[in-house]
Amino acid sequence: MSRNTMRVALLAAGCAALAGCQTMHDTADSVGTAVSNGWNSLWGSSGNVAVAEVKPTQGNTVSGKVEFKQSGSVVRVKVDLAGFSPGSMHGFHVHERGDCSSADGMSAGGHFNPEGVAHGSFDHPPHHAGDLPNLTADDKGQVHTSFEVTYLSVGSGGSDVAGRSVVVHRDADDFKSQPAGNSGPRLACGVIVEK
Repeated sequence: MSRNTMRVALLAAGCAALAGCQTMHDTADSVGTAVSNGWNSLWGSSGNVAVAEVKPTQGNTVSGKVEFKQSGSVVRVKVDLAGFSPGSMHGFHVHERGDCSSADGMSAGGHFNPEGVAHGSFDHPPHHAGDLPNLTADDKGQVHTSFEVTYLSVGSGGSDVAGRSVVVHRDADDFKSQPAGNSGPRLACGVIVEK
């Protein structure tokens, strides 16, 4: 094989490799798009979204993110938090004011309750609009969960969460005690902002 033939062969191999890289990049983009489309077909590509960046109250370590995404009459709540004691259970609520400025989180006010009803379990009405399921930390002290509710909204209406706050409490909500389920002090708070 002549030296020129070898150069042409190497040049051709290099071009093929670069073309293959582009094809691999295109394939990765296609897979990412397919996953995104699958997510959107499941939860809807449109709909209002609001997010709370959750920060610890003084002396606590719980932090993370909570997302509210509306699709039709359903609001999907996605929770990603860390800093808990492993296996611990905590009350979790939407509170009436979008204010987490106080060291203890009390600036968020009480549970979001536009209808003025008694506190109760999120899955047995009547209950506050802010009543949500308890959160249970895994063995790493993290919570990664999601659930759906039909009694909240994002961006409009009397049950709109935007401009309010989410609060994580020290203890589990007993879903009975008035006015707030005996869930103890506030470990973390995040203002809910519409995106």
